[in-house]
Formats: sequence, C-alpha cells, structure tokens
Amino acid sequence: MLAGILTLAGAALVTGASPSPAPRDPWPGDSVTVRGEHSVVIGHRVPPSRLADLAARADRARRTVLEVWGPVRAVVLFPADDAEAAALAGAAPAAVAGLAALADAGRVIVLPSGYARLSGTGRDVVLAHELTHVATGATRGGRVPVWLSEGFADYVGYRDAGIATATAAAELAAEVRAGRLPARLPGPADFAAGAPRRAQAYEEAWLACRYVAQRYGERALVRLYGSDVGGVPGLSPAEFTAGWRDHLRRELG
Repeated sequence: MLAGILTLAGAALVTGASPSPAPRDPWPGDSVTVRGEHSVVIGHRVPPSRLADLAARADRARRTVLEVWGPVRAVVLFPADDAEAAALAGAAPAAVAGLAALADAGRVIVLPSGYARLSGTGRDVVLAHELTHVATGATRGGRVPVWLSEGFADYVGYRDAGIATATAAAELAAEVRAGRLPARLPGPADFAAGAPRRAQAYEEAWLACRYVAQRYGERALVRLYGSDVGGVPGLSPAEFTAGWRDHLRRELG
C-alpha cells in the first residue's frame, strides 16, 4: 500500500524555486553528503551506497516535478532512525509513525523504517510527492484545500510510475466495487494521523486531481493549484463532486 504511507498532510512550506544557500548539515562532523546531478542528500549513520541511490532517485523526482510544476531545490535528509526524523521535523513520533518521508521547510526528511518497506517504484513516488510539496509550498498558508495539496502531490508522484490505478488506490477500489462511493471530497480531518480512512482520503484526492487533468488537461490542474480557488472554473462544487464520483466509478468499479 503506497498511499497509506506517504506524507503528513497540510505542511506549510516555502517554495524552493528561488536560489537558496547550501543546505545546513544537522549533524556536522558526523554525516555523509552525497550530491546527485541536481540534488543533495545528507545522511547520518547511513551507508554511502544508500545515499547515492537516494540521490539518483531525488534527481528523477526533481525532473518529474520540473515537468509538471517548475523548479525545486532537492535537499533530502536521511537520519539514522525514525525518532531522529521526528525530531528534525519538530513532530511527535506518533505523528509520523508509518510514514516513508515528509516535507519540512524546503527539504525532504526520510523516515528510515517506512522508506525501507517501499519498493523502488514506491520510493520514487514518495520522493516526487514530497518534492512537489517543497516546490508548491504545500497548502500555501491555508489558501489551498488539503485535498488539492495532497492530491496534486500524488498526481505528480504517480504520473510516470506505471502503477495501475486500482493498485495505487486499492483501499478505495475495494469500497467502490462494493457500491460505496464517497459523498464528498476529503477534508482536513480525513488526512490526520489515525483517521480511519486516511489511505482512502489520499486516494480520493489523487483521483480528483487526475480527473481534472484528464478532462481539462494537466495545465488546467496546475492553474487550479495556483488559483487559490479550490474549485474548477465553470463548475459548481456539486457539479465537480458529481463528475469526480463518476470518474471513480469508471476507474475503480
């Protein structure tokens, strides 16, 4: 299950599109830095070979984000363990339990245990998702609905992954096949740690964004994210929700 272990929802970040100083090493004198073509990976007690692999994946993820949204500064921290990752993010360990990575203040922080459970494709999806949050500024101070922020990041992450829709949205697909369609787009509480349908919330948001891209084009989806509107121009919220629900039936039924 990929969607269930992706990101913390709703992190307020600043865009990484403008030039930035060299990344600060949180473990000076006790870390290894590996530079990719356009990425920097800093690890703490992590084998250099693992950091090199991460740098290559970060370069690929950065190219995907560049194609859809624009430039992003790809800085990735790989701490020694999950507790260290939580401390870097200023979060309680319970808040990041089960995650593979999270975006925080212009950088991506890997959660070692969750990242280790992912396949190579899953790692690529997660990195592209998190770098999208860095590039876009996530919810941009609350001006973007959480479903759009998380759905757009998943849209970029899955865009070139070659994963079947019903596989990436397995939990939601099971519900749709059983005749249970969501009545509304997911709200902030649906993405919270411990929410009973958290995986489905990510999947619903992703497919809402894919619906926009397939019906109106990828550029329309990008414009929607940058519009501060949170709705599709020309469609009422009810019309958009009805179209999205029909899209779920077609994709997952």
